[in-house]
Amino acid sequence: MTITRRDFLKLSSAGLLALALSDVHLEEARALEAPTSFQGRATLSGIQIYQEPSFYADTVRSRLNKDEVVDILAQTTGDGTYNRVWYRIDRGYTYSGWLQPVRTTRQPSVMGLTRAPMLGEITVPFAETRRDLKPKSDHAYRAYYGTTYWVGGAYPDEDGNYWYEVFDKQIELGFYISAFDMRLVPDEELSPLSTDVPDEEKLIHVDLRTQYVTAFEGERMVYRSRCSSGAGPKTPLGDFLTYHKGPSIHMTNEGDSEAHIYNLPGVPWVTFFSGNGEAFHGTYWHNDFGKPRSHGCINLPNSAAKFIYRWTSPVVPPGTDYLYQPKTGTKVHIVKPEV
Repeated sequence: MTITRRDFLKLSSAGLLALALSDVHLEEARALEAPTSFQGRATLSGIQIYQEPSFYADTVRSRLNKDEVVDILAQTTGDGTYNRVWYRIDRGYTYSGWLQPVRTTRQPSVMGLTRAPMLGEITVPFAETRRDLKPKSDHAYRAYYGTTYWVGGAYPDEDGNYWYEVFDKQIELGFYISAFDMRLVPDEELSPLSTDVPDEEKLIHVDLRTQYVTAFEGERMVYRSRCSSGAGPKTPLGDFLTYHKGPSIHMTNEGDSEAHIYNLPGVPWVTFFSGNGEAFHGTYWHNDFGKPRSHGCINLPNSAAKFIYRWTSPVVPPGTDYLYQPKTGTKVHIVKPEV
């Protein structure tokens, strides 16, 4: 079974999209997209481990501590209202929403940049950062898997190992990340996708009830992903344009009156669609896609956020940290149909 863009929008407006998606086996497709051999980083402290993939199953004595990395042996389906994916680890089963899927891919040391700045991406579960190149230097903060930063230079320490110099404009902090833990993103990974398709033929449809982001080119569905939108009525409804973007943004609401403060450096592949900061972006602080839980943004897996970033307009040139072009961009339609 296939669904055209026209049928998709009708089903969404009628509140029948979830049923239609089950008919095209999107849940099974989503499960198959995940590799069966990778690692998981605990995003919280005290993560419970169960003997079966159920919150009602017996628990094991040990728990996972924040940033503990475990091998994920298999993926299965279990309990959950929004997200029913569970991971099997060596001690039992744990809910997937608590673990960030990661890999440990050490990079060859790079002695220089082809230009400055260049975008860098963390390729290990987390990287410790230094304020300077001395071995006992103070740490800045942990840089997590999939996060992105602007690299201004590469310098050796006293042992001859190279470190990338990074500057965080949001907090005006410079620090260093080991070149073994970060890869420089080549320009071809920043190039636009589907350039032969006119922008007016592209549409990003966000259904807040099913928590799906779907991209269309004309009548053809070309991409879909689970998301996590705002918890409560925080994600705006209506039609928008993706008129400002950046491949690495330090997101924080520090200084606001909100009680729940967040401080998230290195958020990757950010495609804004409002003037209030709502955006599609990659996510490293949870893996609970399908459950509304953001402050208004559309949280996506990093790969999905990168697709949206490259597929939409305006096109951000390599080396540009942020591009703002009002009254332009790819159309975004956000709905929450009644049941």
